[in-house]
Amino acid sequence: MNFVWLWIIVAYLILGLRVINQYQRGVVLTLGKYSRTFSPGLKLIFVGFQTVINVDLRIVTIDIPQQETITKDNVPVGINAVVYFRVKKAEDAILNVENYRYAVSQYAMAALRDVIGGVELDELLTKREKLASDIKSIVESRTDEWGIEVVDIKMQDIELPADMKRAMAKQAESERERRAIVIKSQGEIQAAENLARAADILKSVPGGISIRTLQTIEKLQPDPSKMTVFALPIEVLEGIKMINQNKEEKQ
Repeated sequence: MNFVWLWIIVAYLILGLRVINQYQRGVVLTLGKYSRTFSPGLKLIFVGFQTVINVDLRIVTIDIPQQETITKDNVPVGINAVVYFRVKKAEDAILNVENYRYAVSQYAMAALRDVIGGVELDELLTKREKLASDIKSIVESRTDEWGIEVVDIKMQDIELPADMKRAMAKQAESERERRAIVIKSQGEIQAAENLARAADILKSVPGGISIRTLQTIEKLQPDPSKMTVFALPIEVLEGIKMINQNKEEKQ
């Protein structure tokens, strides 16, 4: 008889063994009331009187499905996001909220709509990181009492209406054309300045302008079988005459 009771006790103790993994914490309820939180390792509970709820402390990723939201300037947009969070206090995550994953997801979804509805489209497109940080702060203000730490919130795709996309494409094209015109005009200004300096240098050299004119004429018609007639100004002829005189003096 003693052996029977001994085996019953051994079996009862074996049934009460629980393994808590390294990334978990075990919330112990004794007769329905919170009593302790188990750290990782092999633990023993009294079956029938105690229960253990294992809580995962690793980072959890939740996708927020696309939300149809109207911005402050009445532009309908579709936005989806990702929430990264983890449990920092296991007992609060079990005792203070029924389903902390679902609760975080729904609260982040509501915060996303509230924040996007308070900004204009330009701010939404240019300050995505700041808006994500604002959403994170709103969610953290509530989830802290649930024992949840929000690690990060990232806004992914921003879906705009088709007519808005076309308008933005036209605006971007106009901006590129404007920049091209500005760059071209700046290049023409620099080229004109260089030509002006080159002209000043040629003027300072006797016959320099005439030589440059003859070189330009030579490049205009490379085919020797064809003839091109130019009406040269008298200054060019005088320059050529001056060049010839310089050559005769040197000889």
